Amino acid sequence: MSTQEIADRLVALCRIGQYDEAYKELFADDAVSIEPEFTQQPPVKGLDNLLAKSAQFATMFKELHDSSVSAPIVAGNCFACTMMIDTTNHEDVRSKMEEICLYHVKDGKIISEQFFF
Repeated sequence: MSTQEIADRLVALCRIGQYDEAYKELFADDAVSIEPEFTQQPPVKGLDNLLAKSAQFATMFKELHDSSVSAPIVAGNCFACTMMIDTTNHEDVRSKMEEICLYHVKDGKIISEQFFF
């Protein structure tokens, strides 16, 4: 798949909440995920670890009120999109998180994702 096709597929899967399917289908086995430095979370490497990180993130919320993913912007082997989630956590605090997501593609697979918020 081209970078545009991968970007379009990722957005389509994320829009319907199929994040695990997106990882399994589109990410390289040795892909890396990078959070903002201020979170003090080290990069996560490897598909199994990315799936575990995604599962752990989902447990942080009691309720998902809304979510959205923008159309991707593609440049060469990179693409970016914005994502938003509106959630209530287990302490009944509602919050809205918006981020820019940057992805790098190599040999038809996503090799890195990096989040900015």
